[in-house]
Amino acid sequence: MHRVVALVRPPQSTFELSCAAEVFGTERRGLPKRYEFGVCTEHPGPVATRAGYDMVVADGLDALDRADTVVVPGWLPAEVAPSPAVVRALRRAHDRGARVVSICSGVFALAHAGLLDGRRATTHWARAAELAARFPAVRVDPDVLYVDHGDVATSAGCGAGIDLCLHLVRADQGAGYAAHVARSMVMPPHREGGQLQYSAPPRPAQIDGSLAPLLEWVTGRLLEPLTVEDLAAHAGVSVRTLARRFAEQLGVSPGQWLLSRRIDAARALLESSDLPLDAIARRVGLSSATNLRRRFHRALGTTPGAYRRTFRADPRRPPSGVPAS
Repeated sequence: MHRVVALVRPPQSTFELSCAAEVFGTERRGLPKRYEFGVCTEHPGPVATRAGYDMVVADGLDALDRADTVVVPGWLPAEVAPSPAVVRALRRAHDRGARVVSICSGVFALAHAGLLDGRRATTHWARAAELAARFPAVRVDPDVLYVDHGDVATSAGCGAGIDLCLHLVRADQGAGYAAHVARSMVMPPHREGGQLQYSAPPRPAQIDGSLAPLLEWVTGRLLEPLTVEDLAAHAGVSVRTLARRFAEQLGVSPGQWLLSRRIDAARALLESSDLPLDAIARRVGLSSATNLRRRFHRALGTTPGAYRRTFRADPRRPPSGVPAS
């Protein structure tokens, strides 16, 4: 029996904890029980949650000494470092061979414990830059849903915690067992693409003021075959000067920024319209469906069709199985 122990702290995210509890702690009809699931905390007793209620946790940090897998289901506020006792407990568990796993912001606890130094890791896309800035020894990948090194694993945002937990079950017990767990949760055994498809496109208000007039001009002309030379001419500067300003203010080249705006415009049309891919490609200046597919997959790790199926929102269309009123 594989023992999984979740390390919680106040205020605990109930959803992130439930990701691990549902995958590892729920008995399922027709499926042999392979996991035992428990919860511990540094100071046993009532633990406040972010949902407005307390839960009572009886086990302390010594429970980690008996775990085969340790899960840190979130660590908020992320800027508060774990205590020396928690750091020692995480390191001790890892040193004796336990697998240590984080969900979403839980990666900050693992980073404080030094378990991610020199390694690739991920977290929620909105916290990736903070993780990279605070822990430069960690190679932060803001795109993927999870990263698994065998002894240490990290997931992106809280929903990706389910993806990671199902992946670990698949690694432990095989694809058939994991598929049974996924079906019982009405979840896909494996999600396509990375988390960048879920990140919000930047708003023009976030753009540095000195480039704003040029960027607004470009945004209104995405269907035109604009080049970097066109941008430089409109701004009245050389291509080299334009590239330097983009690098200083936005951290990307003019060409990269222009392509990202075309991809963002395509995302909006995929979410809000039934236009065929060729029409969307022309509207955002990517010329053809083939070019759109290639650029889209390179940027987001998924296809336009898969993205549309995931994010298509049409209030006029009732959900499957629900009759229209």
